[in-house]
Formats: sequence, C-alpha cells, structure tokens
Amino acid sequence: MFAFLKSLRKAARRAIIPVAALGLTACDTAPIGSGPAIDTSKPVPVALLVPRGSGQSSDDLLAQNLENAARLAMRDLNGVEIDLRVYSTAGNAQTAATQTAAAINDGAQIILGPLYAEAANAAGVAAAAEGVNVLAFSNNTTIAGGNVFVLGSTFGNSADRLVSYATSQGRRNIVVVHAEDVAGQLGRDAITQSIARNGASLAGTVGYPLSQQGLIAAVPQIKATVDNAGADSVFLTATPSAGLPLLTQLLPEAGVSPATTQFIGLSRWDSPSQTLDLPGVQGGWFALPDPNRSAAFNNQYLTAYGSAPHPLAGLAFDGIAAIGALASRGDSNALSRSSLTQGSGFQGASGIFRLRGDGTSERGLAIATVRENRVTIISPAPTSFGGAGF
Repeated sequence: MFAFLKSLRKAARRAIIPVAALGLTACDTAPIGSGPAIDTSKPVPVALLVPRGSGQSSDDLLAQNLENAARLAMRDLNGVEIDLRVYSTAGNAQTAATQTAAAINDGAQIILGPLYAEAANAAGVAAAAEGVNVLAFSNNTTIAGGNVFVLGSTFGNSADRLVSYATSQGRRNIVVVHAEDVAGQLGRDAITQSIARNGASLAGTVGYPLSQQGLIAAVPQIKATVDNAGADSVFLTATPSAGLPLLTQLLPEAGVSPATTQFIGLSRWDSPSQTLDLPGVQGGWFALPDPNRSAAFNNQYLTAYGSAPHPLAGLAFDGIAAIGALASRGDSNALSRSSLTQGSGFQGASGIFRLRGDGTSERGLAIATVRENRVTIISPAPTSFGGAGF
C-alpha cells in the first residue's frame, strides 16, 4: 500500500517542487526582466535549456521530448521563425547558470527552461543582468518573480479552479486534509488561500504524517472536524500514489460519506488509470487541462515522432507558442515583461494559459468527476480568460 513513500523520497530530490527549493527566493537581486529589443524580421534567438547529461536516463528522455515539442510548435508560427539553440544543464544549478550565460553570449533573447527549481533559479540570476526573461518549466512558485516565469501548472491554479467551482455548486464549508510533507504543506496553503479568495469558509485543517500509521490515526480527527464544523466538502492534497487510496477507503468507513460530503482532490485522480476503479473516488472532483486540446497535442506529437509525449513536453510547446504569438505582431518589445504578461494569454498544448505579474502561470482547467470508473467532465475548460474559474 505504501510503496508511495519510496517514490516520494525520490521525487523530493529532483521533482518540480523539491524539498531544497523551499530555501529559494524569486531571484531577489534580479531586476524586472524588461527583455531585449528584437528584430522580428529575423529569426528570434531562443535558448532551450534541458536536463540532458545528468546521468539519469529519465532526464535524457525528457530533454529529447522537450526539444521535440519545441520544434513541433515552431511549425505553426504563421511566418515567425525561431532560431532555437539547445543547451544541456545536466539538471544542475551551476551548469544551468553557466549555460544561460553562454546562451545569452550566443545571442539568445529569451531562455526557455530549465526544469528543476534550483536550476531555473540559477538561470534567472544569470540572465537578470542582461534583462533577459526566463520561461522555466518548473511549477515551484518560490522561484517565480523578477525575470523568472514558471510555466508549470501550480497548486494555486488548481485550487482556485476547484474552490471556485465548489462555491458555485453551494459547497462553501471546506475541511482541508493534507500530508505533513513539503508538497502537502504547499498544497494546504494554496487551498486555504483559494478558499479566502473565493469567499468560501475554511472549516478546519487536518495534517497527517506521511505514513500508513499516521494516516490511519488522522481519520478520526478528520471525521470530528467535518462533524463539528458541519463541513460539506473535504479537500485532499493526497495523490493516487501517496495516500489517496487509503483515505478514500477509510473516510467513508468512518462515516464521512461521499454521498453527503464532497471529496475534492488537488492532484489528478486519473493517473494511474487504476485509481478510477477505487470505490472511494467515485463522485470526487479534480481539475485537469482541456482534454480536447491535450489529445490534439498528443496526436500531433505521436504523428511527428512515433511515440507519445512525456507529460511535461507540452511546456516547451507552450513557451514557443507564446514567443511566436508575440513576435508575430512585429513589436520589438515582444519579449518584454509587459508583453509576456498580456491578459489575453496564449493557446498552448493543453489549452489557454497566461503568465502573471508575480511570475506564476494561470491555465484554463476543466473540472472532472469519476462516474462508473470513468472520467467525466462536469465543467469544461474555458477557451478564453474571463470565463469560468477565472
């Protein structure tokens, strides 16, 4: 049941939100990335930083997928040409800083990548002196800001969409249940902030140690918190590989019934697909990117390269799509901070997205539920900003 502990320890070393990243700040010494003036009549020099060379085969595979997706996006830019140069970071912060400096010396006017938070933070510092912006593949908001933007989907984005939908459905009194690891605490904070922003009520928070014993021991407290507050929803940070199966089994057995108390998940509940067979997740809500747009990108990638894309490959596609859309206007300031943060956003591999002034990204997400062991969309992803969930 708890093989997820091993996977989490591995993930904590190199994940998009690694433990070490909590000590990072958003490039405190970096000036606002004004962005160099570009000549849109010529190919736009873009540096793509990928984690190749770390010694991990998974990093090399992801690096190739990111490059493939970037080149796939370059085919659809309506006359804009990209001079894409690829640099390997080995998943290392110092190497990322060195490669960023080399890329800018080679003429790069914007940095796409790198992936890991420490490397992205280092790249941002290295690019700051030249006023060059960095579109990192991380989703770690602790490094966002200044000249660094994170393209990855964030906890705050998912929480906002879910809490907004919950309130629209009359589910306003929410208990937050979270693991006491780094990801769980960040998830808890994102949910509680979203509850405040969306006018819902925080009925209580219950944390649990990330162990089978700790999780089991927390169930009576969760039950008591729901009962005492008259909560109508339980928002879980647990993932399918780390606690969700056990929680969704034990809570109904303890009397927290999904029939009366809405279960909401911060993570996606459709991966791995076996999760959909669990009785306790039936009727639960979670957020996911636009399924139609995601399927179209996956098919396009499969046709071009003969294999399905890595789940993170679309981030490179998005970066190139945004750069191309801005450069197509013929504006020399296309890569400035004000241009990158335009309110209308961009069309990406998995739907609409935009970059925010605080360096985070906002993505159009759908709300899904599980019915008869299948994913059913109950609130479609918006196709423009200003619609549902925004």
